[in-house]
Amino acid sequence: MKRIAIVIVVLLGVGFIGVQLAVRGVLGAPERRGDVLEQRVPAAVIEHRRALQAKSAEAAGAADSRQILFGDFHVHTTFSFDAFLMNMPMTGGTGSHPPADACDFARYCSGLDFWSINDHAENLTQRLWTETVEMVRQCNAVAGDPANPDLVTYLGWEWSQIGSRPDNHYGHKNVVLLETAEGRVPARPIASRGPATSSAARAVPGILSAPLIAINGKRGLDFARLMNDMIQAERCPSGVPVRDLPLDCSEGTVTPEELFTKLRDWDLPTLVIPHGTSWGMYTPAGSDWAKQLPGTDSELQTLVEVFSGHGNSERYFDWRAVRFDADGAARCAEPQEGYLPSCWRAGELIEERCHEVGESAEVCAERAVAARQNYVDAYQAGWKTLPGHKADAWLDAGQCPDCFLPAFNYRPLGSVQYMLAVRDFRDPDRPKRFAFGLLGSSDNHSARPGTGYKEFARGDMSDGARPGVRPPGSGIFGGGTDGERAAESVPYVDEGGSPLRLFETGRAGNFMATGGLVAVHSTGRSRQAIWDALKRKEVYGTSGPRLLLWFELLDEAETGEVAIPMGSSTLRRATPRFRARALGSFEQQPGCPQHSVDALGNDRIDQLCLGDCYFPSDVRRVIERIEVVRIQPQAFEGEEIGALVRDPWQVFECPGTPDGCSVEFEDPEFEEDGRDAVYYVRAIEEPSPVIHADNLGCSRDETGSCLAVAPCSEGDCLGEARQRAWSSPIFVDWDATEAILDEPGFAAR
Repeated sequence: MKRIAIVIVVLLGVGFIGVQLAVRGVLGAPERRGDVLEQRVPAAVIEHRRALQAKSAEAAGAADSRQILFGDFHVHTTFSFDAFLMNMPMTGGTGSHPPADACDFARYCSGLDFWSINDHAENLTQRLWTETVEMVRQCNAVAGDPANPDLVTYLGWEWSQIGSRPDNHYGHKNVVLLETAEGRVPARPIASRGPATSSAARAVPGILSAPLIAINGKRGLDFARLMNDMIQAERCPSGVPVRDLPLDCSEGTVTPEELFTKLRDWDLPTLVIPHGTSWGMYTPAGSDWAKQLPGTDSELQTLVEVFSGHGNSERYFDWRAVRFDADGAARCAEPQEGYLPSCWRAGELIEERCHEVGESAEVCAERAVAARQNYVDAYQAGWKTLPGHKADAWLDAGQCPDCFLPAFNYRPLGSVQYMLAVRDFRDPDRPKRFAFGLLGSSDNHSARPGTGYKEFARGDMSDGARPGVRPPGSGIFGGGTDGERAAESVPYVDEGGSPLRLFETGRAGNFMATGGLVAVHSTGRSRQAIWDALKRKEVYGTSGPRLLLWFELLDEAETGEVAIPMGSSTLRRATPRFRARALGSFEQQPGCPQHSVDALGNDRIDQLCLGDCYFPSDVRRVIERIEVVRIQPQAFEGEEIGALVRDPWQVFECPGTPDGCSVEFEDPEFEEDGRDAVYYVRAIEEPSPVIHADNLGCSRDETGSCLAVAPCSEGDCLGEARQRAWSSPIFVDWDATEAILDEPGFAAR
C-alpha cells in the first residue's frame, strides 16, 4: 500500500509539473514562417490579364497607359493570437496558417497583384517579426523582374487599440511599409498600449488554462508558447529614440499621435490605414472619430478601409446607440428611423420577462429603465447584463437598417461619410479635416489574401463560424448567457480577464463577409508604381469582386479636355462636371486555372485554395447602376452632419449589358452654395449570391420592424446582394480668392 501511495504521489507530482510546463509554453512549438513556393506565375498569364483589361477599358472609353491592379492590405496569419485561436481544433480549425501560406495563396489562389501582411503587433515578438520580414523578402524574391513582378508583397502590421470608453477608444490601424531592404525596415513593430491591450496582457495567465490546452492538444501547447513568449518580452523604455532602443524589446503607444511620432522618428515611407471604424464589436457606443482629427497626421494617414470581411463602414446616419446629457453621462437613446438601440431592447426584454413572472406594471417599467442604463454603463458588455437571454432575443437591435453588408453593432460616428464631413475649427482660418481615399481589404485570419473572389467555404474564406461549429459564446471568446432568463437586469462588474469576453460574438458571426479589395490605377506593376498610386489616392475599394471603375473631374483646358482622377483635390468657382465609368467583374469558373494546378498540385490546391481559385471567364457581370454621393464638409463648428451628406445625391440606371456603364453629371448648386464639396461614386452590380447577405434572417412587419430572427448556421449561408465598388473622393474646394473677405462664413470655408 505504501508503494502504491508513493506511485500515486509521484504521478500526481509529474502531472502537476506537466500542467505547469504546458501552461507556461515550455512544451509548445513556436510558429514558423513556412516556405514560399519558389515559382512565379507565367509571364504569359500576367500579360493576358493586362491585355484583357486594356481591351475592356478601351471598349468603355477609358483607355490610358495605367493599369488597374488589385490587392489586399489587411491579412492575418497564425502569427496573430486571434487568428491562432480561430484556427484551433475547438473552432473546427485546421491548424497553422503561416505567412508563407499567404504568399502562395495571393499568387496562385486569389491571383492578386499585391498584398500586405498585417499581423497584430501586440503579440509579435522579435522572433516573429524577424520571420515576417524574411517571408516578405522571400515572397518578393520569387516574383521575377522587380519592374514587372507577378506579385508585390508589402511588409506591415496592425496597431490594434481597443478603448474601454468613448474617450479612450481609437480603434485599429494597419501600418504598411514601402521598403524591405536591410536597414530600411523598423527593428520592431509598434503595438497599442490601450486599456484593452493592457487587460489582455493581465488576462494571459487565465487564458492559458489546462482545459484549453487539453481540448486543443498540440495546438493548445503551441498557443501557450505563443502567449508566453509575448508576456515575457520586456517593454521598451520610454523617451528613447526608436533607433536607440534595445533590439528585442516590445514597443507600444497609447494614442495614434504617439504612433505617428514614432513612425516619423523612423523616417521611412509609411501608410497608416484605419479600419473597422464603425465596428460595434469592439467600439464603445458613443465613440466619435472627431476626437482623432486634431492629432491626425495627414501625410501618413491618407486612406481608410471602407469595407472588409467584417463589414461595411461607409454610411452616416443621424440615429445613435446612446445620447449624452448635459453632464456628459451616457443615456440610452430611443428607437429612431427603423433603428432599435440594443440598450432599448434590453429594457423591452426585461419588461416582458418581468410581466411573465407576475410582477406589477409599475415594477416592470422601473426595471426596464434600470436595464437600459445598466446596458449603457457596461459598454461592450451590455449584453451580459441580461443573464439567460439568448442571442436571437435581441432581434436586429443595434444593427444598421438598409445597409449593404454592414458592420455589426454599427457606429455612424465612425463611418467614412462622417469622417469626410466633420471638421475641427480650433484654427478657424484653416479648419482641419480628413481627406481620405477609400479602399477595401479582407481582414482574413487564415493567411488568405483576397478571399472575395468567390462566395464559398464560409468558415475559412470569411471569419464567420465554420458549419457545424457553435459560434464562440463562452470561455475565452465571451461569457455566455446560459441559465433561466432573468426578470431583472444586473449591473456589469468587470472581473478582469480577456477583453474578448466582452464581445457579443454570438450574433456578430453572421455579419462576416468574404472580404474586399483595394484597387489602384497604376503606371506599372512595380512596388514603387503601386505605392505612388496609393499616395495619389488614385485608389478605390470593392466588396470582393474585381469591378473596373474610373471617376474623374472633367476640366476644360486650352489644350482640350483634361481629366482629374479620383483622389484629387482642386479649387473651383465654376460648376464642376464629372464622368464615371464602370465595368462589372468577370463571372467565375469552377476550380482553378491550369498554371495554379501546375504550380501547387492537386493536394495543395485542395488544402490551400480549398479547391477553388480566382478563375475568370470572359463574361462580365452587369453594372446595374452608378450612384453619386455628395458631402459638404462642415462650414462652421456644430453644423449638423445629416444635412451635409446626400446619399444618394444622384442615381444613374445603366443599360443592363456586360459592356459597362458610362455617365456624366455636374453640380450647378456648387456655385450657388459657394462652399467646399466632396464627391464619390458607387458602381453597383446586378444581384448575385453572397455569404451572409441576409445576416440575421429577420421576419419583418409592414413597418419594417424585425419580429423574429432565423440566422443561418449551416452551409455557406448565401443570399442575394449587389456587390459594388467605391471610388476615392474628388475634393472640390470653393475658391475664395475673389470673395469678399467679410462675407459670412468666409473664414470657415
